[in-house]
Amino acid sequence: MAQRTVVVMPGDGIGQVVLPEAVRVLEAAGFEADWVSADIGWELWRSEGNPLPQRTIDLIAEHKVALFGAITSKPKEAAAAELDPALRDRGHVYYSPIVGLRQRFDLDVSIRPCVTFPGNPLNFIRRTGDGGFEEPRVNAVIFRQNTEGLYAGVEWTNPPDNVWQALDSHPRFAAFRGVPREDLAVSTRIFTRAKCRRICEEAFAYAARHGFSSVTVCEKPNVIRETSGMMLAEGRRVKQRYPDIQLWDTNIDAQMMWLTKNPEDYGVVVAGNMFGDIISDGFAGLVGGLGFAASANIGADVGVFEPTHGSAPKYAELDPSIVNPIAMILSAVMMLDWLGEGEIAGRVRGAVADVVAEGAVRTYDMLKLRGGPQAIAQGAATTTEMTDAIIAKLT
Repeated sequence: MAQRTVVVMPGDGIGQVVLPEAVRVLEAAGFEADWVSADIGWELWRSEGNPLPQRTIDLIAEHKVALFGAITSKPKEAAAAELDPALRDRGHVYYSPIVGLRQRFDLDVSIRPCVTFPGNPLNFIRRTGDGGFEEPRVNAVIFRQNTEGLYAGVEWTNPPDNVWQALDSHPRFAAFRGVPREDLAVSTRIFTRAKCRRICEEAFAYAARHGFSSVTVCEKPNVIRETSGMMLAEGRRVKQRYPDIQLWDTNIDAQMMWLTKNPEDYGVVVAGNMFGDIISDGFAGLVGGLGFAASANIGADVGVFEPTHGSAPKYAELDPSIVNPIAMILSAVMMLDWLGEGEIAGRVRGAVADVVAEGAVRTYDMLKLRGGPQAIAQGAATTTEMTDAIIAKLT
């Protein structure tokens, strides 16, 4: 069998630190690949006016699988201010390159597992009635619709005439007719039935394969009736093919409250783009935070795998690095699963679990320390030391 080629996109900030550590772990575990580097990120925006150049798109189109580190994104005005002066006033508009990748390759299924590692001092605990504490095991997998909704990018400030007229045709727009158009910003939330059905189908199929007893649609259909209502309706249709799996539905606001009451009750959760982003970060906070939050972006034949943390530029220049590489490593493990390398994936997951349970090596976040160079003197492991500890458990 020909050796695989994997496109690696470190991106910005700590992405350039943690992605090479994940590659080290994969190679130590016996995964062989040609690693092809690709350009993406903020510096490309500043120098080229495009954070996702065509050369990177071409590489992913050719090889079908990529590991991605992290991206820096800034609001509209800040992005424009950092553009090379020679490129200004030439129509360049910053758009998140990871969102661009999801839409360019129709990576419409995002999978974000949030799973307790025993021994992690950051795990959620709650008080019991007798004054003690208990640590429920969280094992939630969020299926986030990845290409539509509020992240689709269909929005305007000072909407043009045709958009204004369309909005004005709706009776509830009457409250905004007196607003000067230049003071009006509109972001649309677009759902399609096909994509709602697909994310629900993927969620139920995953639940069936992995022995989950329930799938929860987490939206807001009592208020956002059309879009959230469509997601819930498709969830109900798909559920008919899975009589042994319960369908629950929750509202996003209530769900965020219930996270800290009974998180162990939830298994597979389905949501649209924005609510999926929110709920996955909420669950991640119960299992150690973004240092443990991995994700997959899956399309028909392309997969891009990334931690859900940002670029954390304030930590990127620390030498030695103190950031936790586990989220990136677990994202690489999800890539292994997708590629059919289940045996290697299992060994790496087991190595991570062993290091966390043993507790001898912990990064600053796991020790609940303030990030900075002083963390090492306070007992925190460096990024490299954490990776070394995981590799040691593989041998």
